[in-house]
Amino acid sequence: MKALKARPYLMIAPAMTIFAVFALYPIIYMLYLSFFKWNMLGPKIFIGLKNYANLLSSKEFGKVFSNSLYYMALSVLLSIVISLAVALFLKKKTALNGFLRASIFAPYIISLVSVSLIWLWFMDLDYGLLNFILGLFGVKPVDWLSDSHMALTSLVIVSVWKGLGFNTLILASALQAIPEYLYEAAELDKAKPFSVFRSITLPMISPTLFFLALTNMIASLKAFETVALMTQGGPSNSTNTFVYYIYQNGFQFFKIGYASAAGVVMMLFIGAFTIAYFMVLDRRVHYR
Repeated sequence: MKALKARPYLMIAPAMTIFAVFALYPIIYMLYLSFFKWNMLGPKIFIGLKNYANLLSSKEFGKVFSNSLYYMALSVLLSIVISLAVALFLKKKTALNGFLRASIFAPYIISLVSVSLIWLWFMDLDYGLLNFILGLFGVKPVDWLSDSHMALTSLVIVSVWKGLGFNTLILASALQAIPEYLYEAAELDKAKPFSVFRSITLPMISPTLFFLALTNMIASLKAFETVALMTQGGPSNSTNTFVYYIYQNGFQFFKIGYASAAGVVMMLFIGAFTIAYFMVLDRRVHYR
Protein backbone atom coordinates (compact mmCIF):
# COMPACT_ATOMS: atom_id res chain seq x y z
CA MET A 1 0.00 0.00 0.00
CA LYS A 2 2.83 2.40 0.89
CA ALA A 3 4.58 1.52 -2.37
CA LEU A 4 1.46 2.50 -4.33
CA LYS A 5 1.25 5.84 -2.52
CA ALA A 6 4.91 6.54 -3.18
CA ARG A 7 4.75 5.65 -6.89
CA PRO A 8 3.55 9.12 -8.13
CA TYR A 9 6.39 10.81 -6.24
CA LEU A 10 8.93 8.38 -7.68
CA MET A 11 7.65 9.07 -11.18
CA ILE A 12 8.04 12.85 -10.88
CA ALA A 13 11.32 12.62 -8.94
CA PRO A 14 13.62 12.80 -12.05
CA ALA A 15 11.85 15.90 -13.39
CA MET A 16 11.80 17.56 -9.96
CA THR A 17 15.50 16.77 -9.47
CA ILE A 18 16.40 18.40 -12.79
CA PHE A 19 14.20 21.41 -11.92
CA ALA A 20 15.82 21.75 -8.49
CA VAL A 21 19.39 21.49 -9.81
CA PHE A 22 19.10 23.65 -12.93
CA ALA A 23 16.35 26.14 -11.96
CA LEU A 24 15.68 26.36 -8.24
CA TYR A 25 19.28 26.14 -6.97
CA PRO A 26 20.61 28.89 -9.33
CA ILE A 27 17.81 31.22 -8.19
CA ILE A 28 18.56 30.60 -4.51
CA TYR A 29 22.32 30.97 -5.08
CA MET A 30 21.77 34.21 -7.04
CA LEU A 31 19.71 35.58 -4.15
CA TYR A 32 22.49 34.54 -1.74
CA LEU A 33 25.23 36.22 -3.81
CA SER A 34 23.26 39.45 -4.07
CA PHE A 35 24.12 40.18 -0.41
CA PHE A 36 27.87 39.92 -1.00
CA LYS A 37 30.67 41.79 -2.72
CA TRP A 38 32.62 39.20 -4.75
CA ASN A 39 34.81 39.21 -7.86
CA MET A 40 35.05 35.38 -8.20
CA LEU A 41 38.72 35.49 -7.13
CA GLY A 42 38.84 36.79 -3.57
CA PRO A 43 36.63 35.96 -0.58
CA LYS A 44 32.97 36.93 -0.44
CA ILE A 45 32.35 40.04 1.68
CA PHE A 46 28.89 40.38 3.20
CA ILE A 47 27.47 43.86 2.55
CA GLY A 48 23.75 43.27 3.13
CA LEU A 49 21.43 45.32 0.93
CA LYS A 50 24.14 47.63 -0.39
CA ASN A 51 24.09 46.05 -3.86
CA TYR A 52 20.36 46.74 -4.11
CA ALA A 53 20.79 50.30 -2.86
CA ASN A 54 23.55 50.97 -5.41
CA LEU A 55 21.51 49.35 -8.16
CA LEU A 56 18.29 51.26 -7.54
CA SER A 57 20.14 54.59 -7.18
CA SER A 58 22.17 54.06 -10.36
CA LYS A 59 21.29 56.30 -13.31
CA GLU A 60 22.76 53.66 -15.60
CA PHE A 61 20.34 51.04 -14.30
CA GLY A 62 17.49 53.52 -14.71
CA LYS A 63 18.46 53.85 -18.37
CA VAL A 64 18.65 50.07 -18.72
CA PHE A 65 15.21 49.72 -17.14
CA SER A 66 13.62 52.28 -19.49
CA ASN A 67 15.38 50.68 -22.49
CA SER A 68 13.96 47.29 -21.52
CA LEU A 69 10.42 48.64 -21.15
CA TYR A 70 10.64 50.45 -24.50
CA TYR A 71 12.04 47.35 -26.20
CA MET A 72 9.31 45.19 -24.69
CA ALA A 73 6.41 47.50 -25.50
CA LEU A 74 7.40 48.26 -29.08
CA SER A 75 8.46 44.72 -30.01
CA VAL A 76 5.29 43.14 -28.57
CA LEU A 77 3.01 45.72 -30.18
CA LEU A 78 4.60 45.40 -33.62
CA SER A 79 4.86 41.60 -33.39
CA ILE A 80 1.19 41.12 -32.53
CA VAL A 81 -0.18 43.69 -35.00
CA ILE A 82 1.96 42.59 -37.96
CA SER A 83 1.53 38.88 -37.22
CA LEU A 84 -2.26 39.27 -36.98
CA ALA A 85 -2.37 41.16 -40.28
CA VAL A 86 -0.29 38.48 -42.00
CA ALA A 87 -2.32 35.67 -40.41
CA LEU A 88 -5.57 37.22 -41.64
CA PHE A 89 -4.09 37.37 -45.14
CA LEU A 90 -2.88 33.74 -45.00
CA LYS A 91 -5.67 32.09 -43.01
CA LYS A 92 -7.21 30.26 -45.97
CA LYS A 93 -5.89 26.73 -46.54
CA THR A 94 -4.37 26.95 -50.00
CA ALA A 95 -1.14 25.61 -51.45
CA LEU A 96 0.23 29.13 -51.96
CA ASN A 97 -0.64 30.20 -48.42
CA GLY A 98 0.98 27.04 -47.06
CA PHE A 99 4.19 27.88 -48.91
CA LEU A 100 4.11 31.48 -47.69
CA ARG A 101 3.53 30.39 -44.09
CA ALA A 102 6.52 28.04 -44.30
CA SER A 103 8.66 30.83 -45.79
CA ILE A 104 7.67 33.27 -43.05
CA PHE A 105 8.32 30.64 -40.37
CA ALA A 106 11.87 29.92 -41.63
CA PRO A 107 13.59 32.79 -39.73
CA TYR A 108 12.18 31.49 -36.44
CA ILE A 109 14.21 28.27 -36.66
CA ILE A 110 17.45 30.10 -37.50
CA SER A 111 19.67 30.75 -34.49
CA LEU A 112 19.54 34.28 -33.15
CA VAL A 113 23.30 34.57 -33.57
CA SER A 114 22.97 33.95 -37.32
CA VAL A 115 20.03 36.34 -37.52
CA SER A 116 22.05 39.05 -35.76
CA LEU A 117 24.98 38.64 -38.16
CA ILE A 118 22.64 38.81 -41.16
CA TRP A 119 21.05 42.01 -39.89
CA LEU A 120 24.46 43.53 -39.11
CA TRP A 121 25.04 43.46 -42.86
CA PHE A 122 21.50 44.60 -43.67
CA MET A 123 21.96 47.64 -41.39
CA ASP A 124 25.52 48.54 -42.31
CA LEU A 125 25.78 52.30 -42.88
CA ASP A 126 27.88 52.12 -46.05
CA TYR A 127 27.20 48.71 -47.60
CA GLY A 128 23.94 47.57 -46.00
CA LEU A 129 20.98 46.29 -48.00
CA LEU A 130 18.48 48.57 -46.23
CA ASN A 131 20.37 51.75 -47.05
CA PHE A 132 20.87 50.53 -50.62
CA ILE A 133 17.09 50.15 -51.01
CA LEU A 134 16.49 53.56 -49.42
CA GLY A 135 19.04 55.05 -51.81
CA LEU A 136 16.99 53.84 -54.77
CA PHE A 137 14.21 56.16 -53.59
CA GLY A 138 16.56 59.06 -52.93
CA VAL A 139 16.52 58.67 -49.14
CA LYS A 140 19.73 59.45 -47.24
CA PRO A 141 21.46 56.50 -45.49
CA VAL A 142 20.22 55.75 -41.98
CA ASP A 143 22.74 55.05 -39.23
CA TRP A 144 20.74 52.12 -37.90
CA LEU A 145 23.06 50.90 -35.15
CA SER A 146 25.28 53.88 -34.28
CA ASP A 147 22.59 56.52 -33.78
CA SER A 148 21.47 56.53 -30.14
CA HIS A 149 17.96 57.54 -31.20
CA MET A 150 17.64 54.73 -33.75
CA ALA A 151 19.69 51.81 -32.43
CA LEU A 152 17.16 50.34 -30.00
CA THR A 153 14.37 50.55 -32.57
CA SER A 154 16.66 48.73 -35.02
CA LEU A 155 17.02 45.87 -32.52
CA VAL A 156 13.24 45.79 -32.19
CA ILE A 157 12.98 45.37 -35.98
CA VAL A 158 15.28 42.34 -35.79
CA SER A 159 13.24 40.84 -32.94
CA VAL A 160 9.95 41.32 -34.79
CA TRP A 161 11.34 39.77 -37.98
CA LYS A 162 12.69 36.78 -36.03
CA GLY A 163 9.42 36.00 -34.23
CA LEU A 164 7.01 36.88 -37.03
CA GLY A 165 6.72 33.31 -38.35
CA PHE A 166 5.89 31.73 -34.98
CA ASN A 167 3.30 34.34 -34.07
CA THR A 168 1.73 34.19 -37.52
CA LEU A 169 1.48 30.40 -37.47
CA ILE A 170 -0.20 30.37 -34.05
CA LEU A 171 -2.64 33.12 -35.02
CA ALA A 172 -3.45 31.52 -38.38
CA SER A 173 -4.32 28.28 -36.57
CA ALA A 174 -6.55 30.20 -34.16
CA LEU A 175 -8.31 31.96 -37.06
CA GLN A 176 -8.91 28.67 -38.86
CA ALA A 177 -10.50 27.24 -35.70
CA ILE A 178 -13.25 29.89 -35.62
CA PRO A 179 -16.57 28.25 -36.60
CA GLU A 180 -17.60 29.28 -40.10
CA TYR A 181 -21.28 29.61 -39.15
CA LEU A 182 -20.47 32.74 -37.12
CA TYR A 183 -19.26 34.50 -40.26
CA GLU A 184 -22.25 33.17 -42.23
CA ALA A 185 -24.62 34.63 -39.64
CA ALA A 186 -22.81 37.96 -39.79
CA GLU A 187 -23.05 37.93 -43.57
CA LEU A 188 -26.79 37.35 -43.38
CA ASP A 189 -27.07 40.31 -41.02
CA LYS A 190 -25.03 42.35 -43.53
CA ALA A 191 -22.45 43.23 -40.89
CA LYS A 192 -19.58 45.40 -42.00
CA PRO A 193 -16.06 43.83 -42.16
CA PHE A 194 -14.74 45.88 -39.25
CA SER A 195 -17.75 44.95 -37.11
CA VAL A 196 -17.18 41.27 -37.93
CA PHE A 197 -13.51 41.57 -36.96
CA ARG A 198 -14.30 43.40 -33.71
CA SER A 199 -17.28 41.29 -32.63
CA ILE A 200 -16.33 37.82 -33.88
CA THR A 201 -12.67 37.47 -34.83
CA LEU A 202 -11.03 39.31 -31.93
CA PRO A 203 -13.11 37.70 -29.14
CA MET A 204 -12.58 34.22 -30.61
CA ILE A 205 -8.81 34.57 -30.84
CA SER A 206 -8.41 36.52 -27.58
CA PRO A 207 -6.95 33.51 -25.67
CA THR A 208 -4.29 33.16 -28.38
CA LEU A 209 -3.53 36.89 -28.32
CA PHE A 210 -3.33 36.73 -24.52
CA PHE A 211 -0.83 33.86 -24.70
CA LEU A 212 1.31 35.41 -27.45
CA ALA A 213 1.45 38.82 -25.82
CA LEU A 214 2.61 37.32 -22.51
CA THR A 215 5.26 35.04 -24.01
CA ASN A 216 6.55 37.84 -26.26
CA MET A 217 6.77 40.22 -23.31
CA ILE A 218 8.83 37.79 -21.24
CA ALA A 219 11.06 36.91 -24.20
CA SER A 220 11.71 40.58 -24.98
CA LEU A 221 12.77 41.26 -21.39
CA LYS A 222 15.37 38.48 -21.76
CA ALA A 223 16.89 39.87 -24.97
CA PHE A 224 20.63 39.26 -25.07
CA GLU A 225 22.09 37.91 -28.33
CA THR A 226 21.07 40.81 -30.56
CA VAL A 227 22.37 43.36 -28.05
CA ALA A 228 25.65 41.50 -27.48
CA LEU A 229 26.41 40.95 -31.17
CA MET A 230 25.01 44.08 -32.80
CA THR A 231 25.50 47.01 -30.40
CA GLN A 232 27.16 45.82 -27.15
CA GLY A 233 24.77 48.10 -25.28
CA GLY A 234 25.84 51.24 -27.17
CA PRO A 235 25.86 53.87 -28.37
CA SER A 236 25.84 55.76 -25.06
CA ASN A 237 24.09 52.90 -23.25
CA SER A 238 21.03 53.42 -25.48
CA THR A 239 20.53 49.70 -26.23
CA ASN A 240 21.60 48.17 -22.94
CA THR A 241 18.90 45.87 -21.56
CA PHE A 242 18.39 43.77 -18.43
CA VAL A 243 20.25 40.61 -19.37
CA TYR A 244 23.15 42.32 -21.13
CA TYR A 245 23.58 44.65 -18.14
CA ILE A 246 23.75 41.62 -15.84
CA TYR A 247 26.28 39.98 -18.18
CA GLN A 248 28.42 43.13 -18.29
CA ASN A 249 28.61 43.52 -14.53
CA GLY A 250 29.06 39.84 -13.85
CA PHE A 251 31.48 38.68 -16.53
CA GLN A 252 33.17 41.86 -17.76
CA PHE A 253 33.45 43.92 -14.57
CA PHE A 254 33.42 40.89 -12.21
CA LYS A 255 30.87 42.52 -9.87
CA ILE A 256 29.12 39.24 -9.14
CA GLY A 257 27.10 40.46 -6.16
CA TYR A 258 25.87 43.54 -8.01
CA ALA A 259 24.98 41.46 -11.08
CA SER A 260 23.11 39.00 -8.87
CA ALA A 261 21.12 41.85 -7.33
CA ALA A 262 20.21 43.01 -10.84
CA GLY A 263 19.14 39.45 -11.65
CA VAL A 264 16.91 39.32 -8.57
CA VAL A 265 15.31 42.66 -9.45
CA MET A 266 14.70 41.45 -13.01
CA MET A 267 13.15 38.20 -11.75
CA LEU A 268 10.87 40.06 -9.33
CA PHE A 269 9.84 42.54 -12.02
CA ILE A 270 8.93 39.79 -14.51
CA GLY A 271 7.02 37.92 -11.82
CA ALA A 272 5.10 41.02 -10.70
CA PHE A 273 4.45 42.05 -14.29
CA THR A 274 3.10 38.59 -15.16
CA ILE A 275 0.78 38.53 -12.15
CA ALA A 276 -0.51 42.04 -12.94
CA TYR A 277 -0.98 41.05 -16.58
CA PHE A 278 -3.17 38.09 -15.57
CA MET A 279 -5.16 40.13 -13.05
CA VAL A 280 -5.90 42.94 -15.51
CA LEU A 281 -6.36 41.13 -18.82
CA ASP A 282 -7.45 37.58 -17.99
CA ARG A 283 -11.05 38.72 -17.37
CA ARG A 284 -11.13 40.24 -20.86
CA VAL A 285 -10.30 36.94 -22.54
CA HIS A 286 -13.26 35.07 -24.06
CA TYR A 287 -12.48 31.43 -23.30
CA ARG A 288 -14.47 29.00 -25.41
